[in-house]
Amino acid sequence: MLRYLPVLLVLALWIHAFVDCLNTPEEEVRHLPKGVWLLVVLLSGWMLVGPVAWLVAGRVRQSAAANGGTAAGRGPDSGWVAPDDNPEFLKSLERDDPGSG
Repeated sequence: MLRYLPVLLVLALWIHAFVDCLNTPEEEVRHLPKGVWLLVVLLSGWMLVGPVAWLVAGRVRQSAAANGGTAAGRGPDSGWVAPDDNPEFLKSLERDDPGSG
């Protein structure tokens, strides 16, 4: 079973890089057109050259500072609010609570 692990890791990296390339908007692709990157990832995936090149150089990566200071990009201006900080969510809990009447 352990002898298949390297093959599975290469396959997982290949699939991840291909899907990441497919889902990346054209304006975030660097150095080559998106179609060329897809070909590079597909045709040289078994050697890991294409997937690693895509992950390192093909896509614009944002730093934590550019994401509003958080690793997940959920800063104060991102529009995402935790449920316990969302007043609408808290009001809906009060409405739905049968023991609060």
